[in-house]
Amino acid sequence: MLKRIIYTCLGAAAFSLAVSGCKTPELIQKDVNDAVPEHYANSDQDTTNTASEVVWQDYFSDPYLKALIDTALSNNQELNITLQEIQIAQNEVRVRKGEILPSVSVGAGAGVDKVGRYTSQGANDANTDIKPGEEMPDPLQDYMLGAYATWEVDIWHKLRNAKKSAMTRYLASVEGKNFMVTNLVSEIAKSYYELMALDNQLAIVKQNIEIQNNALEIVKYQKNAARVTELAVRRFQAQVLNTKSLQYGIQQEIVETENRINFLVGRFPQKVERNPNAFGALAPEAIQAGIPSQLLANRPDIRQAELELAASKIDIKVAKADFYPSLEITAGVGFNAFNPSYLFTSPQSLIYSLAGELVAPLINRNAIKANYMTANAKQIQAIYNYEKTILNAYVEVANQLSAIQNLEQSYTLKSQEVEALTQSIAISNELFNSARADYMEVLLTQRDALESKFELIETKMKQMNAKVNIYQALGGGWK
Repeated sequence: MLKRIIYTCLGAAAFSLAVSGCKTPELIQKDVNDAVPEHYANSDQDTTNTASEVVWQDYFSDPYLKALIDTALSNNQELNITLQEIQIAQNEVRVRKGEILPSVSVGAGAGVDKVGRYTSQGANDANTDIKPGEEMPDPLQDYMLGAYATWEVDIWHKLRNAKKSAMTRYLASVEGKNFMVTNLVSEIAKSYYELMALDNQLAIVKQNIEIQNNALEIVKYQKNAARVTELAVRRFQAQVLNTKSLQYGIQQEIVETENRINFLVGRFPQKVERNPNAFGALAPEAIQAGIPSQLLANRPDIRQAELELAASKIDIKVAKADFYPSLEITAGVGFNAFNPSYLFTSPQSLIYSLAGELVAPLINRNAIKANYMTANAKQIQAIYNYEKTILNAYVEVANQLSAIQNLEQSYTLKSQEVEALTQSIAISNELFNSARADYMEVLLTQRDALESKFELIETKMKQMNAKVNIYQALGGGWK
């Protein structure tokens, strides 16, 4: 009987399609362009890729930095929020999977019904010729126990496609989590190197304060000896005060950078353990960028965009199925009696039902058309987002490869500048003591030397940041 009902409904569905026409609107078509250049500028075509072959535990050698990253991967609140989003996406898959299967529920009920004597039903029962002992109980009790099932027959694979779309978005959420891990590792590493750079700048400021204090004492001695004026003393004092003010500004930056790291790690403000003396010995290792096509497999954000695109294509199929008839089958079986003692008497108390319902949109399908066109527009959006993500990834790698080369040259020249200015401090002091240079030359030399040392440390920090950025841009840090 069930087969007969299904076949009948399928025939009715075909008839409904013929009547309604079910012509779907024309969609906008766009091809996906995922082509990338064969190689990076100023880079070989070696397929060796540091990001895909080296995990972050090996890429970063500083034990304090590795401990911070490891703690952040467990405690970072934003990452934990993303993990819950993954769980939500996984639950959505379960919901879609459940919609494909029949829904079965069990129910039980009891009631009583007293009909008034002077009602149409009561008067009719009273006038009916019923033998004694066979009259209807008054009041009439009702007891029921049964199971009910509903099932939407997935004729057009609408439910299967909805489940497939949910599964694809679940996988995309996993890639989104991986991309967040990459960004988290990168942000902690860059903040850590910035903190070490500030420590070294603070040490340089303190050294310069000592040097300038010594120079100030010499100028005071020369002023007493009438070799210089009070103006020279005041200028040296101003230089010392200016350098001391730099010290407190750097100390505040250290506090803020430490707290930024603590926030990323998921803890309240506290001292961040590090070894500032190791900063000067840091040097970015050689990076193998591989070839651009490897970005499609290594970068989590590209894979996420690709999965979102795949899900949007499936959504169009789901929206298209709304134009076609839907078939729902309902069934029930159970027992019903007016006396509990008769409830399980079979077949007298046995009840069952089986019905099929076929519904097809015929008139005023504007909402369905709008959903269909919206799904198509979202697919076009997903295509552009996928292409943009690929382009952005390539640009990031190209920029960092160029930055590594330029910063290496800049650091070499800055080192030479610092060495020259450091030597010029001693020379200017000697010339000043022998009255062959005025105090302004000494002040300018000290200021230039301090600035050059600051710039050298900043260049070193940029080098280490470039090391982090290229690892992130190539898709490393999440494994």
